[in-house]
Amino acid sequence: MPRSPRFGLLGDPDFGRLFAATALGQLGDRIIFLTLPLVAIATLHADEFQVGLLTATTTAGSLLVGLPAGAWVDRMRKRSVLIGTDLLRAAALLTIPLAWWAGLLGIRLLYAVALLHGVLTEFFDVAYVSYLPHLVGRGNLVEGNAKLSAVRSVTSIGGPAVAGPLVGLAGAPATLLAGSVGMTLSGLFAATIRRREEKPDPVPERPRLRSEIAEGLRFVLHRPALRAIMFSDALFNLSLVMYQTMLLVYLERTLGLGPFGIGLVLSGMGCGALLGALTATTLARRVGQRPVIWLATLATCPLTVLMPLARPGWTLYAGAVGLAALSLGGVVRMVAQSSLQQSLTPDRLLGRMAATARFVSSGGVPLGGLLGGASGSAFGATGTLWIGASGMTLSAVPTLLWWHAARSRPSCGCSRPSGSGDGTRSVSCPACAGRP
Repeated sequence: MPRSPRFGLLGDPDFGRLFAATALGQLGDRIIFLTLPLVAIATLHADEFQVGLLTATTTAGSLLVGLPAGAWVDRMRKRSVLIGTDLLRAAALLTIPLAWWAGLLGIRLLYAVALLHGVLTEFFDVAYVSYLPHLVGRGNLVEGNAKLSAVRSVTSIGGPAVAGPLVGLAGAPATLLAGSVGMTLSGLFAATIRRREEKPDPVPERPRLRSEIAEGLRFVLHRPALRAIMFSDALFNLSLVMYQTMLLVYLERTLGLGPFGIGLVLSGMGCGALLGALTATTLARRVGQRPVIWLATLATCPLTVLMPLARPGWTLYAGAVGLAALSLGGVVRMVAQSSLQQSLTPDRLLGRMAATARFVSSGGVPLGGLLGGASGSAFGATGTLWIGASGMTLSAVPTLLWWHAARSRPSCGCSRPSGSGDGTRSVSCPACAGRP
């Protein structure tokens, strides 16, 4: 692909367009992330369980369409899926400010829009992961993932910083209009990408959807690296959602922060994510792409206990630093493991690999929302933050065990150990060559 050596992938016009689409879409998404729960908390005065149920409906798409989404996406051009889901999500979100202005907004409508948005996001995310290897080539995956993570991190700073004052000035429902505009612009920018994918080859007797789903499941479950990443993500995501479900409640009701203060705290998380994106490639190269996956979790997740220890004053700043560290480690981990997952998967299975991994790793997210709401009702927001922080730290265990096993024993079962500190093999074994 033609590009400037000075700017790397950003010198490629089509990657630049995807980069711009990602920036606009993520800006809208971060505004939505802050504002949608605030509609429930501040506008509709929802209780803790209702806030947890809203989180569950937002993330239920992974359970409803997670596995078939991969098979469907593998049958389509990914760019078309990105454009369509962006525009449909923008239209769905627009119904909330319209209903608010008409005096018709209620918690049930909020649940319905959150559910539809979550289903569409599932298709978008599967197509997004599957599209990048086509656009940049497999040799550029770490750089591509790092640059896209960097722009997502910048919007993690800007989104809450924009949303907080907007909520204070116009109200949470009206602020969702800005999120809808961001999604719309993202879809329009994606439509300007000139490089076209080859249409998936028509199969005279296409396998049944169930068979295609089963093939994706077998592919992921039979590969130790993909399996370990998936189960680590499952525990991390469940714990993170429990934590996040009560985080806004804790900030608003326990610490007494307004929308602007909450926006600043979440912007600090974006700063950590940006630092993670800027250092992810270097860390993966120096530490090793595989060990950095679990080291990033163990080094940063324990710091999230600083937030439930916080009180108004300097300890609140310490809590915000803990959240920033969580974001830093999360981005480093995601860049390393996403690049590893994509590199280990053939093109025809990319959609199903992504959907299978998301189904298992994100399948517990709706449960995390419900557990977060129930835990908040039983133990309060502070207790729930402690539980979530513990679970996120323990999520490193599956990838740590896989890495240790990969160092000591090749996946074929032969007795020749690997010689690399990152779990890759420095010896030649015909039976396990090329395996993770």
